[in-house]
Amino acid sequence: MAKYNSMENMICVAARQMEDGSSAAIGTGVPTAAGMLAQKLYAPNLLIFFEAGAAGPILPTMPVSVGDSRTTHHSLLASTMLDSMEAGQRGLLDYTFLGGAQIDKFGNLNSTMLGDDYHHPKVRFPGSGGANDLGSFCWKILVVTPHAKKRFVEKVDFITTPGFLSGPGAREEAGLSKGTGPFRVITDLAILDYNNPEKRMQVVSLHEGVTLEQVKDNTGFELLVADKLEKTSPPTDEELRILREEIDPSGFIIGRG
Repeated sequence: MAKYNSMENMICVAARQMEDGSSAAIGTGVPTAAGMLAQKLYAPNLLIFFEAGAAGPILPTMPVSVGDSRTTHHSLLASTMLDSMEAGQRGLLDYTFLGGAQIDKFGNLNSTMLGDDYHHPKVRFPGSGGANDLGSFCWKILVVTPHAKKRFVEKVDFITTPGFLSGPGAREEAGLSKGTGPFRVITDLAILDYNNPEKRMQVVSLHEGVTLEQVKDNTGFELLVADKLEKTSPPTDEELRILREEIDPSGFIIGRG
């Protein structure tokens, strides 16, 4: 088994989450790398949507943005953001990859600001982009993020993208479709999901060499733990070869691990 870094591990784990024939709205960087790896190994019929309007591409190399011309390579559609977002509103998107500066126990995401005053924040972030739309309408939200206490907080400073809001039933009360919402969180330490009646984040799998205490120590709220705690399979030699030689040979993404 070749050595690998945390970024390579997260991308490989993320690529395994999507079934063949499913659809996913992905952004540039880690989501694109995971989508490309999934297409090459696990889900050849994965239907990729880019926010800027491309749908169904077979990506030749890593695009630098959601509007890069490479996102339309062999695509089924080269349109605009209106069609991409409409696909989510119509319930046609199984997965979306999202992230942010903060995430809480119910999967709410903050990519807007830090602080308690919106007009005078401690830190201002880029904001939603399409994250609120995709997180509201896609069936399953996948989050890939480093695991740190400053990111995994008891309550986000601002809800940019709704998770399960305040708990069971809150999404539906807000007018969002039943069955949509947070699915899994993939970090450099573990895989987490929300498969419990409380709709709270729980640890389901520990990565190689990681202990449950490490995960808890890097989380700013009380984590639930699945009844059966799994061990994450590490990246395979073939996953790493494709990732390093075909997807990101320059190391723009995987070099950050």
